[in-house]
Amino acid sequence: MSRQNGPWQINDVTTGYENPWIRVEHNEVTRPDGSDGIYGIVRFANLATGVLPLFEDGTTMLVGQHRFAFDAYSWELPEGGCPKGEAPETAALRELREETGLTAEHILPLGEAQLSNSVTDEYAYYYLAWGLEAGEAAPDADEILEQRRIPLSVLIAEILAGEVTDALTILMVERAVLKAQLALLPERPRDLILSALKGLPGVST
Repeated sequence: MSRQNGPWQINDVTTGYENPWIRVEHNEVTRPDGSDGIYGIVRFANLATGVLPLFEDGTTMLVGQHRFAFDAYSWELPEGGCPKGEAPETAALRELREETGLTAEHILPLGEAQLSNSVTDEYAYYYLAWGLEAGEAAPDADEILEQRRIPLSVLIAEILAGEVTDALTILMVERAVLKAQLALLPERPRDLILSALKGLPGVST
């Protein structure tokens, strides 16, 4: 049975491929102009989560790994999946602990995002964490990870230079900076973020 999706009419839906993480959905549609067409969507089994950890000295922790889809190495803030039914904040803290060994005394939502909403339904929740304590990392069996602790100012500079390209990492840093500049964060993480901005060309605190 057909159904409306905004100005689109969906006439038939089939699954082209499915695994425990994604389902590729093929839609036979009537386009908004009335012509026949198709629309492919990747449905995600899990939500996405990410966390920007801030140490008291103004540093943060990046995780490095090879990304299969791009056949390239990527430095990113800690990120991972959140099964449906689990609180995203819980998943974010778990990923932080598994990928870096860090636990956080404080965690604050930074925002939510549709990561690629033209062809996927992947939805992300991302956080700022501070009051960090070190421990042992425990990555998943399919993860070969490196860790890199750097000043937040260096991460901001690498993002501006295009050296860090992971979308969720960029979102987390930019949202944290914006909220700090607008005094929308607690005093301690705000001061750390604003300090990181000092000396960056073209940036006003």
